[in-house]
Amino acid sequence: MKAFDIVNSINNNKAIEWDDEVSKAYVPFVVNRSFSYFRDTVIAANEMNRYHHIDHKLQYHFLINIVRKGKRFSKWIKPEKENDMEVVKEYYGYSNEKASQALALLSSEQLDYLRKKVNKGGRK
Repeated sequence: MKAFDIVNSINNNKAIEWDDEVSKAYVPFVVNRSFSYFRDTVIAANEMNRYHHIDHKLQYHFLINIVRKGKRFSKWIKPEKENDMEVVKEYYGYSNEKASQALALLSSEQLDYLRKKVNKGGRK
């Protein structure tokens, strides 16, 4: 049992028999974040974020009774893998503020040069 199995059961309005395995698999952050991407479920997810301290079983029963049946799928938004700011910080020894200012001034060729200088080798 995984947290996404619980999300799918809520989406399909098919209740799961609650036991220790389900209790351990229920991760409120994952469940609430999964529902925060959709208009019809964002308010329910926000309510569960407000009342994060209540029992997981109660959160599950709230969501399964509030959320309408439907197919919901979205990829989680992940931060971009751009490390240009980290490269500038390491090469020049700048803080975040100074690195962001310097990053605005550097061209792509200069950034490539800095990446080569900072590269320590190994697997990427």
